[in-house]
Amino acid sequence: MERAMSTLEFGFGQGGFQPSEFIKRHLPQGYFDLLIADEAHEYKNGDSAQGQAMGVLAAKAQKTLLLTGTLMGGYATDLFFLLFRVLTARMIEEGYKPNRGSLGSAAMQFMRDHGVLKDIYTQRDDCSFKTARGKKETVRTVKAPGFGPQGVLRCILPYTVFVRLKDIGADVLPPYNEFFREVRMTEGQAEEHHKLSFVLNDILRKSLAKHDTTLLGVVLNVLLAWPDCCFRAETVRHPRTKELLAHCPPVFGDMVASPKERELIQIACSQKLRGRKCLVYSIYSGTRDTTSRLKILLQQEGLKVAVLRSSVPPEERENWIADQVDRGVDVVISNPDLVKTGLDLLDFPTIVFMQSGYNVYTLQQAARRSWRIGQTKEVEVFFLGYAGTAQIGCLELMAKKIAVSMSTSGEMPECGLDILNQDGDSVEMELAKQLVAA
Repeated sequence: MERAMSTLEFGFGQGGFQPSEFIKRHLPQGYFDLLIADEAHEYKNGDSAQGQAMGVLAAKAQKTLLLTGTLMGGYATDLFFLLFRVLTARMIEEGYKPNRGSLGSAAMQFMRDHGVLKDIYTQRDDCSFKTARGKKETVRTVKAPGFGPQGVLRCILPYTVFVRLKDIGADVLPPYNEFFREVRMTEGQAEEHHKLSFVLNDILRKSLAKHDTTLLGVVLNVLLAWPDCCFRAETVRHPRTKELLAHCPPVFGDMVASPKERELIQIACSQKLRGRKCLVYSIYSGTRDTTSRLKILLQQEGLKVAVLRSSVPPEERENWIADQVDRGVDVVISNPDLVKTGLDLLDFPTIVFMQSGYNVYTLQQAARRSWRIGQTKEVEVFFLGYAGTAQIGCLELMAKKIAVSMSTSGEMPECGLDILNQDGDSVEMELAKQLVAA
C-alpha cells in the first residue's frame, strides 16, 4: 500500500496548471494552519519553479516548518531566498525589498550585510596614440563562502532548532567516520597529465588575458575528468570555433586498472572480508561514463556489482536497490545525484567517492545515505583524489564550503576533507585561479 500511495497522482478539474497554481488563484492567505516542507534546501534557488511553488504555499499557510539536514551550501544567498519566502514581512522590515519584482538587489544587499563579498580590482596600462598614457582600473565583485555572526544572531537563531540524531541518545546512531586518500598517478599518467595541463593552462591564460572566459569551463572540466577517464583518448576542441586545442592518447587499457581504481578495488575487497557492502559514487555516468568500466574491474576481483542508472525512475530506486541486496550484491555504483534524497541505504555502511563534484548539498546528503536510524554498523566514507591535479583543489574548496555550512548550524566540521580546509571562494573561479597561477 505504501508503494502504491507514493506514486499516486491527482489533478484539479480539467485545467492544465499545477496544484500550487490552483492554491495561489483560489485559496485565501492563511488558509492552511501549517506547511511542512521537507528537504528545504532544495528550494533555495531564487528563480527555481520548486522554490517559487514553496513560496506560494508558505504565503497560504499561517505557519511554516522547514526541515533539512543541510541548512546552507556555504553562501549567504543560500539562506536569503528561504528566509524571504517563509518570513517575507520580517525580511521586508529588515530592508530587503523586491525591486520591480526582482529580488536580485535584495539578495546582494543581504550578502553585503551578512555574507562575504570580494571586490577584485584590476589595473592595467592604457596606451593610445591620441591620448596621454594612463591607467585603467576595473572592479568586479564576487561572492565567497561565509556567513557572519550577526546574520546567525538575527536570521538563524530566533527561528531555528538544531537537532542531531547523535544528541538524542548514545545508541541512536553508530559512529560515522570520513577518510581522505590522496592517490599518486603512475609515471606515464603523470607525464601525460603534465603535458595536457601545460597546454590547456597556457591557452586559458591567453584567453583570460583577452577577457574571454569561453574556455574556462572546458579547461576545468577536462583537467578534473581526465585523470579518471584516461583509459580513452581525450580530444579538446574550442566550443565555438571547433579548433583542436589538445589531444591525449589513452594511458590504460580496458582491463588495466588505474591507481585510483586499484585503491577502490582494495577498499571494496577489504570491506567484503569484513561483511560490509560498498556504495561507490562516480559523477561521470553520462558522456564520460566510468561506471561500466568500474563494474567490469570490480567483477574481475570476484565481487558482485550493480550500476544504478537514471533510467530507473526515482520512485522505483529503493525497490531496485532492495532487489540487488536480495541477490547478494557487494557493490552498487551510482551517480550521487540519483540517491542524494529520499533513500535510506542501510545495507551499505561503506561509501566511496571517486569524485566529489561541486554541489555541497549533494555531497553532504549522499555521504549520509547509510547513516540513518536503524543502522547498526559503523559508517565509513572515503574520498579519493589524484595528487597534483585539479581534483585536490576541488576537494579543498568543497571542504571550505562544508566548514561554513556546518559552523552556521552550530557544529564544527570533523570530516575527512577537513585536512584540506585552509581558507574561501567559488569552486569554479578558485580552481581557475589555481590553474592560471600554476
